[in-house]
Amino acid sequence: RFYEKVQVLHQDPEASVDNPLLAFSLIKRLHSDWLNIIYSDEATGNAQALHAGLREVEQELPGAEDLDGAAWALMRLQDVYALSVKGLANGIFQRSGTDHPPLYSPSRRVSLSADDCFHVGKVAYDTGDYYHSIAWLEEAVSLFRLSYGSWNPEDRSSLEDALDHLAFSYFMAGNISHALSLSREFLHYDPSNQRVTRNVAKYEKLLEMGTGGTGGASRECHGHPPTTVSPTPYVLLGPLSSQPDPEQLLHLGCSYETNSSPYLLLQPAKKEMVRIRPYVALYHDFISDAEAETIKWLAGPWLQRSVVASGEKQQKAEYRISQSAWLKDTADPVVRALDQRIAAITGLDLRPPYAEYLQVVNYGLGGHYEPHFDHATSRKSPLYRMKSGNRIATVMIYLSAVEAGGSTAFIYANFSVPVVKNAALFWWNLRRNGNGDGDTLHAGCPVLAGDKWVANKWIHEHGQEFRRPCGADPWD
Repeated sequence: RFYEKVQVLHQDPEASVDNPLLAFSLIKRLHSDWLNIIYSDEATGNAQALHAGLREVEQELPGAEDLDGAAWALMRLQDVYALSVKGLANGIFQRSGTDHPPLYSPSRRVSLSADDCFHVGKVAYDTGDYYHSIAWLEEAVSLFRLSYGSWNPEDRSSLEDALDHLAFSYFMAGNISHALSLSREFLHYDPSNQRVTRNVAKYEKLLEMGTGGTGGASRECHGHPPTTVSPTPYVLLGPLSSQPDPEQLLHLGCSYETNSSPYLLLQPAKKEMVRIRPYVALYHDFISDAEAETIKWLAGPWLQRSVVASGEKQQKAEYRISQSAWLKDTADPVVRALDQRIAAITGLDLRPPYAEYLQVVNYGLGGHYEPHFDHATSRKSPLYRMKSGNRIATVMIYLSAVEAGGSTAFIYANFSVPVVKNAALFWWNLRRNGNGDGDTLHAGCPVLAGDKWVANKWIHEHGQEFRRPCGADPWD
């Protein structure tokens, strides 16, 4: 109401503050009436309701762990796809030092601010990962220099902060001369900083002594808390070959398969043989769009951070970044129909306890799964608690498409399978003699752009004795 009254005064073409009566009315309204409004019981109640609503919303907002995880995701993409940090900061997904086209070209380019780059570098810095901190802090310093003197209310850091952290990162990396140069630049902006002044003297003395390393230096020299935490290293996947060995080419191709199943007579499966060793097949159009959406909708409320088997326990791990949920076949007719379809194309028994529930997985920003086996490599694995043997086979269904990244890479076999929406990837984890197939070591490459959803069905060896019998050769 107050706003409307003031607005009318300004919109009336005949009204002018040259009129002393209108001027008095406006001044009074802004001085007295405004205070009556903001300190009224109604305003107090509204403010309390607003704060209560904000506190409720805050529970759903990302936390510090989410923000740091997003920073690590950017560094993971930088490593795996050899992306240029300067390019990323400018919204370009370009490999470092190449003239090749970008790996991904978004319809709307989004660039990072100097403060954004500083935060990514700071996350690496806080864990002692100076390789990444240098790359990102260099970009932060470069961007801060361009905008120095202008104030951005959203920035939580400054050129001085970036120079401070970058100098110490170079010092810890063994480049003392560059650390000295950056520290001197810092003092140009903040000459009264005693800690950096001491650092400059320390660097000069080390250079005079000819010390090339960090000899005796500690992070306390920089004024930041020491830490022993180090980031989990990521295995670089690539470049992977897409061309099989010549002897395998004769056996590869596409076909319509019924697998002697009445279920597939009217609509045979569209099978593409990807590799013979290890045996990997891709079934196109295995699931419909509507079924995929139903599976994602059913799993959505139950998604939790994925865990991995570790000895006799299951725990979260940085080498698997995803969310997952488990769906019983009784959850929905779509899940039951999916089980029947998997049984038809594989010829295996999926009745409990011969197969696990359907696992639905969502890989978000930079989501990945480092190289691993699906089958257990130790008798202490939690997989054996089902008392149905090891995982004999895997069926992985792609429930969504991605714009870039997210391929399933078979490391030792040296090939990868891109995400094909609604297709199902099948492979044998065990050889016919019951031993694990080492060539099935695989990884979920980080999602560069998009939202990757998959559904996994793991089938165990017990119950399959007459469906996939062992061969005459004990080494088969």
